[in-house]
Amino acid sequence: QVQLVESGGGLVQAGGSLRLSCAASGRTFTSYYMGWFRQAPGKERAFVAAINWSGGSTGYADSVKGRFTISRDNAKNTVYLQMNSLKPEDTAVYYCAVRAYGNTWTTRSDGYDYWGQGTQVTVSS
Repeated sequence: QVQLVESGGGLVQAGGSLRLSCAASGRTFTSYYMGWFRQAPGKERAFVAAINWSGGSTGYADSVKGRFTISRDNAKNTVYLQMNSLKPEDTAVYYCAVRAYGNTWTTRSDGYDYWGQGTQVTVSS
């Protein structure tokens, strides 16, 4: 079993920055692929970014490429999402997720096995 706790969400003006954190506990963290997803009101959960176990391979949704950066610190069992140049359309609940049974990261939400409770990000115009 893996427990995930996100933090770092909040209210920010357009053009601002936030850094989300996701602390993992439970089973061995270093072997997992990690992902960030987001869900806006009335919309399906959508892929944002993912990272492999070493941090050497990352992937991003086109909508955040060049603005968001995913990283991880295996010593702290934590994955981060640095969000810069935020836009109102980035407003959503952000979730981190663990892919425990795969050999690469995926953009599919059903490819992840454990989820955090989510943290709200609101970007005002």
